[in-house]
Amino acid sequence: MQLDLGQKIRELRRRDGRTQEALAEAIGVTSQAVSRWEANGGYPDMEMIPSIANYFGISIDELFGYDDERTKRIDELVEKINEYLANK
Repeated sequence: MQLDLGQKIRELRRRDGRTQEALAEAIGVTSQAVSRWEANGGYPDMEMIPSIANYFGISIDELFGYDDERTKRIDELVEKINEYLANK
């Protein structure tokens, strides 16, 4: 899986109608840092990840794009369990 954190940050920021400056101020970095992340010129420090996720009201998993994978795996397991129970 390719990490496309910068694109995800940009999508979330646009979803909420927020500027790079607003995000930067909220998490204590410069707007240039946010711009660099969104242009895939670097990544936020690991200490910033929880703050970024909280700012957008999502989990860290969602920020890294793992939510869909988890949901698919859960759905597959539920389907297998239902099939097993139906065949008993």
